[in-house]
Amino acid sequence: MNRRQALSRLALLLGGAVIGAESFLRGSPPSGKQPGPAFSGEELALMDEIGETIIPTTDTPGAKAAAIGAFMGMMVTDCYDDRHEAVFRAGLRDLDEACRKRHGKSFVECAPDQRSELLTELDRERTGNGGQMAKDDAPHYLKMLKELTLLGYFTSEIGCTQALRYVETPGGFQGNVPYKKGDRAWFVPPGHSLADSNSLKSP
Repeated sequence: MNRRQALSRLALLLGGAVIGAESFLRGSPPSGKQPGPAFSGEELALMDEIGETIIPTTDTPGAKAAAIGAFMGMMVTDCYDDRHEAVFRAGLRDLDEACRKRHGKSFVECAPDQRSELLTELDRERTGNGGQMAKDDAPHYLKMLKELTLLGYFTSEIGCTQALRYVETPGGFQGNVPYKKGDRAWFVPPGHSLADSNSLKSP
């Protein structure tokens, strides 16, 4: 499985709407980007727990198991322009500070229900104006965190093979694949089509 191809394919499907997608697809940093400091271990741990709150462990591993913090750090430092990176870094600090004000401890130290409650409230505040932003406004940091969590998780080996149903070997077309409500979506390796598979069976 080639994660870069999977990321590229997803970015194209989203029409380049993913922040940093253009730089990722081009394979070079944004024009004029100034190298910033690497994220600290504490920041990576915070991003791991934020990602785990967005995609928690259930009957499949959550975002933390997919090393989502390291993925976020790579995307932000390598693919975000200076403006978006600054918003993201400031947002991490703001989120942790909001958690300390509410619960008297850091986000990492909070219980899962406290984390979820805080992210829900912050997301409600973010979309309080209907999610509308002025054209020149940078996206909200929480939108970035959610976007990177989904992008990183569902292009990781864990996301592709455990959260999704992985089609490893393409084959003949089957037009009447059994489906029941709640079935997981499929992940098909780049270069193949779901219609090409003869292995469409639930795990």
